Amino acid sequence: MPSRTPTALWAQQFTRSSPSKTSLQDQIRQMLVAAILDGQLPPDVALPSSRELADQLGVARNTVVLAYQMLVEEGYLISRERSGHFVNPEMLRGLPGLGAPPPTAPLAAEDDTAGRPIWRQRIAHLPSNQRNIVKPANWQHCEFPFIYGQFDQSLFPTNDWRECCMKALSIMEIRNWAPDLIERDDESLIQQIRTRVLPRRGVFAMPDEIVITIGCQQALYLIADLLCGQDTTVGFENPGYPDARNIFENRNARLLPLRVDSNGIAPETAEDTLARCDYVYVTPSHQCPTTATMPIERRRALLESAQRNDFVIIEDDYESENTFSGTPHPALKSLDAADRVIYVGSLTKTFAPGLRLGYVVGPRELIRELRALRRLMIRHPVGYVQRAFATFLALGHHDALLRRLAHAYRERAQALMAALDAHLPQARYVPITGGASSWVEGPAWLDAERLATDALAVGVVIEPGDVFFANDDDEARRHFRMGFSAIAPDRIEAGVRALAQCVRAQQRTG
Repeated sequence: MPSRTPTALWAQQFTRSSPSKTSLQDQIRQMLVAAILDGQLPPDVALPSSRELADQLGVARNTVVLAYQMLVEEGYLISRERSGHFVNPEMLRGLPGLGAPPPTAPLAAEDDTAGRPIWRQRIAHLPSNQRNIVKPANWQHCEFPFIYGQFDQSLFPTNDWRECCMKALSIMEIRNWAPDLIERDDESLIQQIRTRVLPRRGVFAMPDEIVITIGCQQALYLIADLLCGQDTTVGFENPGYPDARNIFENRNARLLPLRVDSNGIAPETAEDTLARCDYVYVTPSHQCPTTATMPIERRRALLESAQRNDFVIIEDDYESENTFSGTPHPALKSLDAADRVIYVGSLTKTFAPGLRLGYVVGPRELIRELRALRRLMIRHPVGYVQRAFATFLALGHHDALLRRLAHAYRERAQALMAALDAHLPQARYVPITGGASSWVEGPAWLDAERLATDALAVGVVIEPGDVFFANDDDEARRHFRMGFSAIAPDRIEAGVRALAQCVRAQQRTG
């Protein structure tokens, strides 16, 4: 009879496993696969019988039987009649630690740096030195997460999205998304963007005038990589989106700040600066971070300036769908009759930011080059996600979600403004008419960076505003942003009250 692994080993391994929301069958499979890949199971030792392992783990025998069967089908185990289950020797080929001592690192020379490259001297540009928006990794465990750009699980359309994912996994659909698309995108997603998404913004485009990206972020990087160099000048909102600023600076572009007021940038007062620009980056629907909406008169003036001064506008419409009226503002691109606007949009910011789907609309010759450049980076976004989201759009789930979000965000925005009026009357904020955040300006003495640290200690998450400004000065340091997409409406008032206590404490201590 072959020897068997002691069942006590598995009881210990199973107990060590961190709590999981997966099924017991999956937990057992994960435990066994980890043991196989870690080299803990020699191929000549039988695993415990299903009855023995079930008794030791305190689970139903059928659960272990199904786990064993699945691992046999996946090739991790082999079943020998009258002997039991064994590790498939083919799975152990090339794995370290099977009886041989682990390879040892070569002895280091007395000088640890001798012979090694000095990477800081080789890296032409250090992205780690850039000024970024910083968000706590554990924000979901905080009591009052006034964090922007994150989702509320209670609003996520779980059943609708699961339906679309399952449809994308049908045999007929797999044939569409599983092959390497190379430079192409999912045709059904392009069609849904053309017919369901863009018309809401007043934008009409042909299929060869649209390219899919991994979120707005990659869209901006592709545009900057293609169009910017040392001799390129980009007009940039101040305050503005830090990641876009970093992207343009990373491509060695010169940035010229454009002052933002309650209606976005004012072309008539910035004409001298605009005349020096090759490109102008704007967020007209909900200016980042102030949330100001650019009026139609300013949009027309900006387009006229673009033609007069021969610059191209990069319109980042990252939050266009988040309007409380349910009707998005017409895009700047919808007013463009001279191909002066490159339009960047997001498909998943209001839905699930982790899905990372965006797109660019522009002249076909530009889109052709963006596709060729994207091929060098990722070839194309994940085909399965594209097809699932196309189905999500086609079945009307996205439109239904936007209606629910408009109602939910309106309720939260009203609660946040009321709480700010009641508990932080010394602060000023831009009235919230859409989007998912509030831009707050504190008293002249306020240090928002310090406030964010103090607030986090009592479970309140806010975002300091200095990173959005071109220069870190007193004006920048007294601003902060409060998101409301991820916080329950009944927690908003208590969270602002706790934040106000931190503000008063800072005022007392100076």
